[in-house]
Amino acid sequence: MKSICTAAVLAAFTAGTASAETIGVSMQSFDNNFQTLLREGLSARASEVNGVSLQIEDAQTDISKQLNQVNNFIASGVDAIIMTLTDTSAAPGISEAAQRAGIPLVYLNLEPENIDRLPENQAYVGSQETDSGRLGAEAACELLKEKDKAGDAQVYILMGDLAHQASRDRTSSFKETLAAGECGSVTIADEQSAAWTRTNAMDLTTNWITAGRPIDVVFANNDEMAIGAIQALKAAGVSMDDVIVVGIDATQDGLAAMAAGDLDATVFQNAVGQSASALDAAVALARGEAVEKQVMVPFGLVTPKNMAEYASRN
Repeated sequence: MKSICTAAVLAAFTAGTASAETIGVSMQSFDNNFQTLLREGLSARASEVNGVSLQIEDAQTDISKQLNQVNNFIASGVDAIIMTLTDTSAAPGISEAAQRAGIPLVYLNLEPENIDRLPENQAYVGSQETDSGRLGAEAACELLKEKDKAGDAQVYILMGDLAHQASRDRTSSFKETLAAGECGSVTIADEQSAAWTRTNAMDLTTNWITAGRPIDVVFANNDEMAIGAIQALKAAGVSMDDVIVVGIDATQDGLAAMAAGDLDATVFQNAVGQSASALDAAVALARGEAVEKQVMVPFGLVTPKNMAEYASRN
């Protein structure tokens, strides 16, 4: 697997081609901040490629709605499909339907269950999710060591949608990294799914606070949930100096929380890189060209020390 060289692909796609492609796009949810960044990235990239138009649909986190969208794309004869999965376990059936129809398919951001057995004209573009959990754990441990709490901290985890491999990988990698390092004695006090949303995370964190147990670290599978945790902690009068909060994505809202001194670390997930690579892969497949089965876009740790470098990247 490798990253697509966007500049080279862009030059090839825009160099006076007579091709015209319609690409159907099914997004997991328009309401999710990172999914919105991906959707905007796809549209921006498509505007740079001659002859490409997008038909973008919102699955609203409903797998039945998403399957209907895919079936409609197939029936209308789109040239390729790009999708962020509502339920990653649905991928084998979707892959089979697209393969039967002879329509190229690119999974974006949320890893399909059948990633190791994708048909010839299908690909996955995302990031190595375990890296984000590892980076988050390393950052949390360093901060615990600074507070002299590396041996006895109480850690809480806000997971994304359990139907998504990303949520499971981020969580397991975070726990494994903590267990294997200098913070191996910390206690994972609880881990619950807040389904990627700020409101759910706020409710869960409020429940943890109400239970009266100490909270030293909150690791959230995305920035939206980290912000929900921060809102709950502040509403309860908890000093943000006493709790380490780590998120993933480095969204604008996440960076604003970091600038305010509330979010201690986040992990940059490159929405522009992922969406551009997915669009390029879909166009290449539609034009009968070969692409890598897996295109991984690297994560990067963001802290108050380097956050200025990421200010306009998502």
